[in-house]
Amino acid sequence: MKSELQPIRTKADYEKALSEVERLWGAKSGTREGNRLDVLATLIDAYEAEHYPMDPPDPVEAIKFRMEQQGLSRKDLEPLLGTRTRVAEVLNRKRNLSIGMIRRLHKHLGISAEVLIRPTQKEKAA
Repeated sequence: MKSELQPIRTKADYEKALSEVERLWGAKSGTREGNRLDVLATLIDAYEAEHYPMDPPDPVEAIKFRMEQQGLSRKDLEPLLGTRTRVAEVLNRKRNLSIGMIRRLHKHLGISAEVLIRPTQKEKAA
């Protein structure tokens, strides 16, 4: 009989949960094993969010990632950022995003405004 599911409070609990997820991986959704896998994944997510938080991405990296995802060129960014020179300045971290740029990038590319208002890696280093 499987043990009752418990909150993940320690590193040992976390390791045990990861091992069980590995064992259950591929279980069919809606089955007892599939349901257990779903609950364990949720518990692991909560533990990792608390103990291993990830910083949101750098704004320029987020823009470049979305460009790659959507197959966009620098020219495609001109309506959102301005001239070709302005696009180059933003992508090369020579110019910060304005509020208008942030709004347009958020609206048209779906990049979180929270990510776009963060300081770039260059600003953090300064």
